Amino acid sequence: MSTSCVRAETRKARPLSKITIDHEDDASDTTVSAQLDSTHVAPTFGELGVRDEIVRALGEVGIERTFAIQELTLPLALAGDDLIGQARTGMGKTFGFGVPLLHRITSADSGTATLDGTPRALVIVPTRELCVQVTGDLVNASKYLPGSRKNGLEVLSIYGGRPYEQQIDELKKGVDVVVGTPGRLLDLANQGHLILGKIGVLVMDEADEMLDLGFLPDIERILGMVPDRRQTMLFSATMPGPIITLARTFLSRPTHIRAEEPQSSAVHERTNQVIYRAHALDKAELVARVLQADGRGATMIFTRTKRTAQKVADDLADRGFAVGAVHGDLGQIAREKALGRFRDGKIDVLVATDVAARGIDIDDVTHVINYQCPEDEKTYVHRIGRTGRAGRTGTAITLVDWDDVPRWQLIDKALELGMPDPVETYSSSPHLYEDLGIPTQATGRIRKPARTRDDAGESSRERPARGENPSRPKRNRVRRRTVRGKVVEGRPADGAEAATTEATGTEPTDGPAQSATAPKDGHEEGTAPARRRRRRRRKPASADTTAQDTGATDTVSTSSAV
Repeated sequence: MSTSCVRAETRKARPLSKITIDHEDDASDTTVSAQLDSTHVAPTFGELGVRDEIVRALGEVGIERTFAIQELTLPLALAGDDLIGQARTGMGKTFGFGVPLLHRITSADSGTATLDGTPRALVIVPTRELCVQVTGDLVNASKYLPGSRKNGLEVLSIYGGRPYEQQIDELKKGVDVVVGTPGRLLDLANQGHLILGKIGVLVMDEADEMLDLGFLPDIERILGMVPDRRQTMLFSATMPGPIITLARTFLSRPTHIRAEEPQSSAVHERTNQVIYRAHALDKAELVARVLQADGRGATMIFTRTKRTAQKVADDLADRGFAVGAVHGDLGQIAREKALGRFRDGKIDVLVATDVAARGIDIDDVTHVINYQCPEDEKTYVHRIGRTGRAGRTGTAITLVDWDDVPRWQLIDKALELGMPDPVETYSSSPHLYEDLGIPTQATGRIRKPARTRDDAGESSRERPARGENPSRPKRNRVRRRTVRGKVVEGRPADGAEAATTEATGTEPTDGPAQSATAPKDGHEEGTAPARRRRRRRRKPASADTTAQDTGATDTVSTSSAV
C-alpha cells in the first residue's frame, strides 16, 4: 500500500449536523468524524440505498433508522471502499458492516462473484459468544435475500467448542457468509474444508480484542489466504497503535470513520457511573442489595477470574436470585444456554468473566456491576458498555478493593472520570441505598427463592433424588423380624439390622450371636450353642439339595451341605 500524500476530499454529509475531515500528510487514510445534535433526524436504510429485502427484514425486528456509525459507513461500504469503523460500544457497529456486506454479495453490479456455495464474505471475531451474536444478526437481516441454497442466503458460524463434523458438513452443503473465530477458521482452512479463495468482503470485528488475545499471527495467516482484490472493513470501539498498523498493512486507502468527535468520552453519557471502595467479605451482601434497586432489570456482573464468577453465581442463587454464569470453565453448550436464557428473560442476572464483555448485544441491560476492578481502561469501557445501549440509560457500579485503588486511579485518569478516590461503602451504608434507589427494608436474601427451569421445564430445586420415582408414593412399611419366612416376636430390627432384614429376609448376626432354632413342627424351642455362621448366598444345585433333611442339626445354615 502506498504511503504517498493523498489529498483529502470534503465529503458532503447532508443528514449530519457537523462533520470534520482529518488527514495526515504522511498517511494514506482519511479520518471522518461526526457529531450529531438534538435536531438531527437519522436517515432510513432505504434512503441510503440498501436493498429492499434487507430493509424489510430489519423493519420486522424494529430497526428502521440508522445510528451515526451506520449513517457514515453505509455510503462508503456500499461502494466497496475499505474503511475503519470506530464508535463506542452499543452504537450499531454490527449492522454498520453487516448490511453493506449482505447488500454487496447479493447484488449483481457490486463487483463480487456470483454465489455458488463457496463463501463470499468472511467476518472474523475474537470470542465464541460474539460469533453467535453476529451470526444471528446477519441471519435476521438476510432472511429474504437469495442465496446459493433454495432456502436463501446461508450464514454459518464457525468456532471452537463445537464438533468439527457438523461445521464441515455445513460447508460441504454450501455456505455464502462465514462468521468465525481465528483458531477454528484457520484449522478448517488448513484442512481444505473452508475455501477462502473467493472471499470478496472481509470484516474484522473487535479487532483490538483479537490483538489482546494473541490472535494476530492467526489473522495474518488467514489474510494471506484471501484474494488481494477484496473489500476489507475493520471495526472496533478503541483504536490503539497496533490496530492502525494492522489497518495500514492489510487495507487499501481506508477511510477512518468516527461517529463522535475525538474528544468525546469513551463511555456513554447516559450511563450513571458509581464507584465504591468495598471490602471483599462484604461484596456479596452489597451486591444482593443492589439487585433489589428500584427499576433494576437485566443485570450483568463481571469478575476477573473464572473461579470468582462461579462462586458469585452460586452465592446469588442461594440467596434466591435467578442467575446464570458464563466463563471459561463451562462448556460451550452451557455458555450458550446461559446467554440464551438471559436474552429470553428466564434469568435476569448473568455473572461473567470478560469473555462476555466484548460485543454481546443485549439492549435491555439496566445495570452492570464490576465485582472486581477491571484490569485497564479498555476493559472498563467494554464492561460498562453492556448497558446504556441503543439510546437507553443504565447504571454501572464498580466495587474497588483496597488493594485495587491504584489500578482504579489509573483507569480514572485515562478516562478522565474525575472519581479517583472511591467512597468507602458497605452493605449497610445509607448512601448506598440513596444512590441506587434501594428500599430500606432490603436484606441480603429475597423473600421467595427464584427458581429457574431447565429445558424440560422442571425446576432444578424440585428434582427428585436419584433413584426415586416421583409418580410412585413412598412406602411406609413396618419391618419385622423373621426367620425362615415366619415372624419372630421381639425387638424390631433397626439400623444395620433393618437393612439386612429388608435385603435378605433373614436376621443378621453380630459376632457370637444366638442361632434361631426351628424344629420340624414349626414351634420355637430353646437355642443351640453359639456358633459363627457364614453368610454366603449360593444358588442350590437342585431342589432335592435344598430340601435335604438336616437330621439332628437344629442350627439354620445358609451354606450348601452336599
